[in-house]
Amino acid sequence: MSGRLRIALTKGRLQDKSVELFERMGLDCTPVRDPGRRLVHAIPNYPLDAVLAKAPDVITYVEHGVCDLGVVGKDTILEKGGAFYEVLDLGFGRCRFALAVKEGTDFYGTYKTRRVASKYPAVTRAFFAEKGMDVDIIKIEGSVELAPILSLTDAIVDIVETGATLKANGLVPIETVAPVSARLIVNTASMKLHKSQINDFIDRCEGELDRDIGFTSSKRMALPRCGSWRPCSPAPHRKTQISSWLSQQSCRM
Repeated sequence: MSGRLRIALTKGRLQDKSVELFERMGLDCTPVRDPGRRLVHAIPNYPLDAVLAKAPDVITYVEHGVCDLGVVGKDTILEKGGAFYEVLDLGFGRCRFALAVKEGTDFYGTYKTRRVASKYPAVTRAFFAEKGMDVDIIKIEGSVELAPILSLTDAIVDIVETGATLKANGLVPIETVAPVSARLIVNTASMKLHKSQINDFIDRCEGELDRDIGFTSSKRMALPRCGSWRPCSPAPHRKTQISSWLSQQSCRM
């Protein structure tokens, strides 16, 4: 990529938070803040070009090597999978996957096969597989809270930030499935070809995160330096990856 790195940023709040972080690192992100009709935005004072994309596309671009790096939520990583390095927890975009039911429902107090609605069937399937439970999973694209309200399902698995939407619809979270936050991912080939540049970028990110009062190093991912990172499992094996990761999280909580 002609000596310049290329990073894919998830559109929306993660994009805004990424730009804030990069500007604290000293990068001039004016082209990203005022993109006009351009689709690739060159950072003028650092060898980095930024593209804006939907979360699943960020993984696609990084996995296929058209972008060296990406910023994407852990929710998308767990659901979509892919072959790339997940190198840093950026600390923003924090929320959680939660299992929620109608208030007063005893979800675990029955032997019948439960129905669960979710926009994230892979995460949901792995969560219940860890429990040894057989559930029927119904994928919902819109407002997943409607499923238990209309008695389509017994529960939902969805991303919860404040819980206000659940409460407004008579639902309550009964279990945390997994924590979620923004992650920095790297293409596996780029890690070898642009090792020094990528290490410099990661070091700059870490240095700024260390200065952030609300984000201590204990909250960052305990990962070794470039060259020994292990890539995320390819998509066909993502169920094993998700199950293993969920097990690790449950041990820490």
